[in-house]
Parts: sequence; C-alpha cells; structure tokens
Amino acid sequence: MSLGEREIREVKEEWDSPMGRLRIWNVNRFEELGFKVSRLPISIRILLESVVRNYDGKVVKVEDVETLLKWDPKAQYPKEIPFIPARLILQDFTGVPLVADLAAMRDAVAGLGKDPKVINPLIPVDLVIDHSVQVDYFGVSDALRLNMELEFERNRERYVFLKWAQSAFSNFKVVPPGKGIIHQVNVEYLAKVVFVNTTNASAYPDTVLGTDSHTTMVSGIGVLGWGVGGIEAEAVMLGQPHYITIPQVVGVKLIGEPREGVTATDIVLNITEFLRRRNVVGKIVEFYGPGIKALPAWDRATISNMSPEYGATTGLFPVDELTLSYLRLTGRDETHVKLVEEYLKHVGLFYTDNYEPTFSENYQFDLSEVEPVIAGPRNPDEKIPLKSAKAMVSKLIDEYANSRGGKRSSLISVNDAEVKLSDGAVVIAAITSCTNTSNPTVLIGAGLMAKKAVEKGLRTKPWVKTSLAPGSRVVTDYLTAAGLMPYLEALGFHVTGYGCTVCIGNTGPLPEPVAKAIRENDIYTVAVLSGNRNYEGRIHPLVKAAYLASPMLVVAYALAGRIDIDFDNESLGYDPNGRPVYLRDIWPSMDEINSVIKSMVTPELYRRRYADVYKGDELWEGLKAPSGLLYQWDQSSTYIRKPPFFENITPEPPPLRDIKGARILLLLGDKITTDHISPAGSIPLDSPAAKYLMERGVKPSEFNTYGSRRGNHEVMVRGGFSNVKLRNLMVNKDGGYTVHWPDGKVATVYEVAMQYQSEGVPLIVFAGKQYGSGSSRDWAAKATLLLGVKAVIAESFERIHRSNLVDMGVLPIQLPEGVS
Repeated sequence: MSLGEREIREVKEEWDSPMGRLRIWNVNRFEELGFKVSRLPISIRILLESVVRNYDGKVVKVEDVETLLKWDPKAQYPKEIPFIPARLILQDFTGVPLVADLAAMRDAVAGLGKDPKVINPLIPVDLVIDHSVQVDYFGVSDALRLNMELEFERNRERYVFLKWAQSAFSNFKVVPPGKGIIHQVNVEYLAKVVFVNTTNASAYPDTVLGTDSHTTMVSGIGVLGWGVGGIEAEAVMLGQPHYITIPQVVGVKLIGEPREGVTATDIVLNITEFLRRRNVVGKIVEFYGPGIKALPAWDRATISNMSPEYGATTGLFPVDELTLSYLRLTGRDETHVKLVEEYLKHVGLFYTDNYEPTFSENYQFDLSEVEPVIAGPRNPDEKIPLKSAKAMVSKLIDEYANSRGGKRSSLISVNDAEVKLSDGAVVIAAITSCTNTSNPTVLIGAGLMAKKAVEKGLRTKPWVKTSLAPGSRVVTDYLTAAGLMPYLEALGFHVTGYGCTVCIGNTGPLPEPVAKAIRENDIYTVAVLSGNRNYEGRIHPLVKAAYLASPMLVVAYALAGRIDIDFDNESLGYDPNGRPVYLRDIWPSMDEINSVIKSMVTPELYRRRYADVYKGDELWEGLKAPSGLLYQWDQSSTYIRKPPFFENITPEPPPLRDIKGARILLLLGDKITTDHISPAGSIPLDSPAAKYLMERGVKPSEFNTYGSRRGNHEVMVRGGFSNVKLRNLMVNKDGGYTVHWPDGKVATVYEVAMQYQSEGVPLIVFAGKQYGSGSSRDWAAKATLLLGVKAVIAESFERIHRSNLVDMGVLPIQLPEGVS
C-alpha cells in the first residue's frame, strides 16, 4: 500500500449532483489501494477528506493523509494534523475581542508598510449576537422589549463596532441581537451538512469551528464541529490550519427506547455522568446503534451540545434519514437536501444500520434505563435521580444550616403577597440555554404542562424569578400557534430575550425583597435552569446551588417554589375543589407532545423567520457605524480599546527565555473553570475592575458584565481570577485574593500581580485536575498572560484552555500521573 501525491490527487472526481456538476474528493477510492476506509469511524473519514482536499505537499503532506488512512484506534498519536474547517461561527462575547484583535492586526500591518486588507477572513465567518441580553425584566408582557432596549443602551458601542466590522471585512456576517442563540441559528439555518463552494464548484462535508464550547451541538445533525479559543479562530480565519492531535474515537452504541416521561434533558444528563466516568477527554464520541432511531434530530443535538460537559472534543451523530427529515422540517431547500443525501451516500459518509467501524473504545448505553434526573449542585455531571432528589438536596441544606446554627427563614413582601422565604427556596426558575430551548419536545412539553397547571388553578410561587429565553424565534411561533404561550405567561414564563441569559449568568437582579432577605439571613436558596452549566457562582451570586433540569421540571420547581420536594408524594398545590395536584397530574404524554409537534412545527415557520436573519430590528438598523479599513479607536472608550498584544510587533518572533526566580501567584484545587479564571457575569462593586470603571466616570448601574467588556483589556486583566467563589489555598478567604511574598501582604490578585510585575518577578499558577474546564474563553488565557503568569502547572488541563495558554505564550505544564 504505497501512497504518493499521484494517488492522493486521483481521488478527486467530477460528480453530477442535483445542483449540477461539482468537484468532490471521494476517499472511498483509497479502498482500491488496499486501505480499509470502510472500517474507519465516520469522524475520521471526514478529517481524512479534509486533509486530502487541502493537500498541497507543504502544509498538508503525504504523511498526514497516510496517517489517517492507517488510523490505529488504540494508538496515542503525538502527531498533529492540519485541519481546515468549511466555516467559523462566533458569538459576541468571544467575537468582540477577536474582531478587536483583527483591527489591531490591521493597524500593525499598516505600521509595517503593508496592505491592511491582507488581514481578512479567508473562510466564511458568522457572528451571532446572543450573549449580551440580561433578564432585568421578567414576568410581564413587555419584558422582551424592555430587556432589548436595555441591551442596546448598555452595548451600543460594541454593536457599532461589530457593524463596522461587517462592512470592513469581507466573508464576515453578523446576525443581529434578538434572532436566537448561536447554536440554534447554526443547527436550524447556517449548517449546510454538505458545503457547496460556488467559487470553485466543489462540494465537501460541512465542518465548523466556533468560539463557543457548545459548537458541538451541530454534530447532532452530522456536521463535525467543536469549540476553539478566539486566538485559534483568528489563525484559522487568516489561512492557518487548526492543528489537532489525531483523536481516538469512542463508540457509544445506543440501544432501547426512552421510557414515557423521560426527556432529552434526562438522557443527556445521564450520558454526561456516564461518559465523564469513562474519561473521554480529548476524544471524539460517535453515537450509533439501533437506539438512534428513537431520537429525533433535536434530541441528538441536545446530546451533542453537552460534549464539553462529558469531556469529549465532540459527540457526532452521523447523517441518516432522520437528519434529512430534520433538514426538510427546518425549511432547507429540497434540492440541497437531495444533494446532501446523494453526496454522503456516494462518498460513504451516510449512516447505515450495519455501521460497525473499529473504535478506540466501545460502550453500550441503554436508553430504556434512563430515568428522570436533575444535576447539581455545582457540576453538570453530578446526576441526581428525581426520585432521590429530596433526600439528597435536603442533606446539603441541613449541612449548611448546621454550619450556621440552624435553619433560617424570613418574612418578605413580594408581588403583593406576604410570604416566608426559607432554606431550600427556588428563587430562579429559567427555561434557558442552547441545550434545550430549540428542542420542540421539551418546550412544547413545558407549554402543555403549564396549560394543565393553570387549568387546575396552580400558580408559580411569588418569590421565584421566572424567565423563558427561546433559542430561536421559531420557538415562540409554534408555542403561540399551539395556544400555549398564554399559559406559560400565566405562570410568569414570559419571553425575556432570545439569547443565553441565565445559563451564562446574565440572570439580572433578584427582586430586592428576596435579595435583601438572602443577604441579611444567609438563606440557602437555589436556581433551577434548563442549562448546561451550573458551576459555583455562575448563575447568580446569591444562590448557594444551581440544578440543571428539563424545561418541564423547571416549570414544576417554579410551581413548588422549593428544591426539597418529593414530586411523587407531595403535591404542587390544590385545585379549586381543594384536591391536591401532583406532578403526574399535569405531566403531558409523548402522544400529546408529538401531536402538537406534527401540527404546529412546520417548514414555513423556519423559512419565514430565517428569510431576514441578517436584518435587525429598528434598534439595530438605527445604529450608525463608521466605515473604512482601519478602526478609529476612541481613547475614552471603556468598552473597546486597542489590544496590547500587537504592540512593537516584529517580522520575526523574539527568542525564548527561561523562567527564573518565579513566585506562586495562586494555589488552586480541582475543576478550576474558565469562569473562575475570567468571570463573564456582573462586576462586583468592590472589585479592581469596578474601581477602574468608576475612575473613568462609569456609574455602577452602567457597569454591564465582564463578558460585555471583553473588548477592553484594562477591565479584563483586573477581572482575572476575581470570581467570588474562587478558593486560593494560599489565603483564608474566598474570591480573587492572594498573598505577596516576602512581606505576606494579602490583596487582590490584580494588585499583587502588578506589584510583582513592578519588581520584575515572573509568576506561576499551581492547580489540580481539569484546569480550565468550561467555556472556550480566550480571556482566561489573555488575562493570565497580562497578570504576568509565565506557566500554569496542573494535574490535567481541558483541551481548549490548554491551547489558548499555548497561543498566548503561557506554558501549560502537566504533572505526571499520581503527582499532585
């Protein structure tokens, strides 16, 4: 089996497609040379097609192709291969600093006497604005309008900057605020499954990298995608490949069918716990087997979405008939759907019932054994069976109560009612996040449940902050068409925004009587959300715990008003006749849900909503953006400042230097997330970032969030390691504090780091396992660098953050197995 340039070139062929003659690269033809392509997992075949198509003998070499053709499922490859995706997607929290970097690069290139237009995306880039809307208003009919008006007030400068970028760069499009969450827009509209390049009349698998870790969601419809850091995305935009270690591929054979009452949320939380225990970090997971036929495409997307939570690079469901049905349902052009089917069958990438490749590891997961669950209190893999939830959460509440001398409560007046707020109260109930809020099954299920609850006279408890943030506008369309929105609104679940909201900590303030009671009495309160992450301090600083649950259970907990409830044996309330109403009395059947889906979820809804996806409302269209190749930086801006990373840039990189005489800045434990390193939520009044903003005339009410300030490095470096829940083992207090040596002075991390910088002392961070888990937050690496940290020494690193550290010139050092 010899392989050379000629053999690689010969797999290119002309193919008569439903859209005309196209050039394709058919890796199946390597079978003629004796390579067992048919035994490769589909994910490896997709990577193989990419390296073959981009083969040039320089960047992509013969050995790259040959290594994938001879892929050994058990091998631990030290070698990296160059991967070039079909396109990139960005969201605004990560996208604004990325665009700021591109603008600064143009300045630097112009300063070297070169044409600044050379800094421009070479592949299609879509930026979806979804991370900025906050839930300031809720429970009222005009909550959406009010929240969007506030969003534009707070973020006008950022949005003008993005509108400038849309005109200054080609191959760069912006989806305005209020259209939906990035991953729903991707799955429902942007994803092509097979990418047709009209420039050179070619077709190839659609693949995508995104500056958000849940980019993996699109793998649920067969598009290989995963999250990368903003720094890596910049390189790919400008023509550099994304280098990936040749992955192992873990097969998960799905068998059985979900039982009645089990949701996609339950399935993904069970899978998350199942795969976390099997250490799939850095590996691709492929789902296959007879059980996949029991999962519609939106359930598959929910499962793929949480790949970062179970540790995988991505979780792929290969394309099959159900995928094609989903493409038709979401309004894709029929000619393109036929092209997808014929192309994938022709090149051996279409899923068949006898698909049984050689995997690195193979596990079986029985869908019929899944039971309803929640996950918490502070990690997505902390699965709790719903039947055991009361006992488990009550134990946590009791432990906390005992630590402060007993249980506590407070009488408060809220929503014109005098009520008692007690330990275990649910104060946030949010139908939110990319994971669940475009899944028709669980959203229509929540709507039907709300209808039954209202009809039986039930109402949400007055201390619960309720919110509904759909993943796309289509969701509201089918809930309205089905007559379910009035019932959700009767329970306080008015639409609060089309964005990430509570899932990323954009929860907004709690009602002041609730917040005051919690602060003054240290009441143990919780949040329940249909999100994908519940890390400590992420959802709201006043809640002690956060639990992930299906949208239907979010409604149930809002009705109960407390987390320590046994749904089987305790009622949610009473009907007008005084009869107790249990969860089982209002839980809709799958037949009821599917009947609504069949009649109300139609291709026309998707076609209508996405016909003008790049056109904003009057708030967006009214923004006046500057023009020109170079951005005119405003020195007084507190949102957008020229990044310092390209100052004094030279054609050749400077020489490497040894780290000598370093001090430890932080000594941290396990599971330090990028939230701990670079928070995305509110800016505390007593923080270094707040001091910086107030010194520049910004009022506390105008602070906005750390995420919205990522275009300003001065704010972000001050926010480094400032999470209020961070535990630095060098000091006896939580939050962003550390100690300066040799004087032993305790101060904020920023203050100590700046003192060390003035003394010329390099810094090191020590940590435990899973350092840098969570969001693909490039500022977690950028802030680390700007604080003067030269190396991070940890027991293990999450993939994206490790890459970001390397890209920023911070050395990630992993301790040997068993050394801590």
